[in-house]
Amino acid sequence: MRYVGFNFDALCRRILELCPGADSISNCKKIEGGFNRVFIFTLNDSKLIVARLPFTLAGPSQLATSSEVATIQYLQAKTTIPIPTILDWSNECSNAIGSEYIIMEHAEGVQLHKKWPEMAGNERVRCIDGIYRKLREMVGLKFPAFGSVNFEASLPPDCKKQPLGGGFCVGPHCAPRYWNCNTSEPRYYYNTQPNQGPWTTLNEYCDGLVDAGISRIPPNDCAAEKRALYHGSVQEHLSLLECTRSVLKEMCTHPQIQAVSTPTLFHPDLHKRNIFVSEDDPSKITDIIDWQSVSIEPAFWYADEVPDFAIPDDSENNVCAKAFDTCSRFLTPKLSGPRLMDEDLFRPFLYGYRTWKDGVVALRHELIETTRRWNELGFAGSSPYSLPSPNELAKHEREYKLFVAAQDLKHDLSSLLNTATDGWVPLDNWEATELAHEEVFDGMLTAVLTNKNPDHDEPVKDEGVLRSIWPYDLKT
Repeated sequence: MRYVGFNFDALCRRILELCPGADSISNCKKIEGGFNRVFIFTLNDSKLIVARLPFTLAGPSQLATSSEVATIQYLQAKTTIPIPTILDWSNECSNAIGSEYIIMEHAEGVQLHKKWPEMAGNERVRCIDGIYRKLREMVGLKFPAFGSVNFEASLPPDCKKQPLGGGFCVGPHCAPRYWNCNTSEPRYYYNTQPNQGPWTTLNEYCDGLVDAGISRIPPNDCAAEKRALYHGSVQEHLSLLECTRSVLKEMCTHPQIQAVSTPTLFHPDLHKRNIFVSEDDPSKITDIIDWQSVSIEPAFWYADEVPDFAIPDDSENNVCAKAFDTCSRFLTPKLSGPRLMDEDLFRPFLYGYRTWKDGVVALRHELIETTRRWNELGFAGSSPYSLPSPNELAKHEREYKLFVAAQDLKHDLSSLLNTATDGWVPLDNWEATELAHEEVFDGMLTAVLTNKNPDHDEPVKDEGVLRSIWPYDLKT
């Protein structure tokens, strides 16, 4: 999934062609990311140039690259958000380099995560304020549809789009969830057609989410015996998703949801590593990077996004969390409003496209909770989803506990082994990580097997259950 075939010498030549003040490359640093292979070139005139080559799992070929470039150029034209200048790009693998690529100037300043530990509390507050004063400009932009910003000229003639002027448009949504671009999560179009936007109404947007969920469901589940108990059958997934479609359409009529569903462009990965600040004054924002997955979503879509610089820390008396809350509330109220509302108003929207990955129990749980509070949340009549019987609810609760245990296990393993959540490990760390992975599993298996009297509420009681929820491949 992360293989990129390309001509490195041709890439080096192109770098020098774009920088006539330099005649050689003195150093090159390679960085392996989750969605790109990145090279940072140091030229003999000390200039730094960044080249990014996307993996296929980053999004739809051609569209994802042109969308990222279009988004950056649109923001540079409409806002004062500091973003490194793009020097060259191509969304055609037929070029001399042999891969899609973006070549851009290196961000100015230093990454915020490097300066953060030495920053005083008042500097951190000023920095957070500076971030949101810049992002306020982006949040204030108006769009006619949900999807991804793109160049009109980069889209096929028969592709749906909503013009923005100046050669820009809202085109198909380029997030991987809508595309068959990940070999470990194939798409099937037996029960639905591709539905990738753009969508001009919230109802259409919800159909896109549900159709994305249906497209992940295979005609037959050949691996059913190896899956966790809570995963559910093909028919269970299809039935629940069609019911979800009806529930979401009813929920879209809620005045509160309508009020916070404005098409909004925002950075979904606004963490310290993607923010650059001045070396001398770290409260001054010099650049913001990583615009690859930026898209136009309903404003409430970002309600759960809390940057790492805003996570509460008792040692700081939560000063950064309070600064984030204040700045977000006063500078980007379109985003902070949904955070103040009942989360059950939005949670069914967030899980419909990923039931085959999470298991049917996750979405079912959200529908149960929302249905139980249907009238309390302000919906008229009754929910299109019928609550399970008492016996079915008891079974669901057991399965949901196991699901939560599986999610906690995946999070803990990812942190312990220092891997991406999908199990990706840098090549240099592979052998040590794989050895540690085996040792952790053996240790947990021993704990399960030697626990002769597990608690009644313990969801993992035997080896079979442990193996079924283990998130990474095991040799034995």
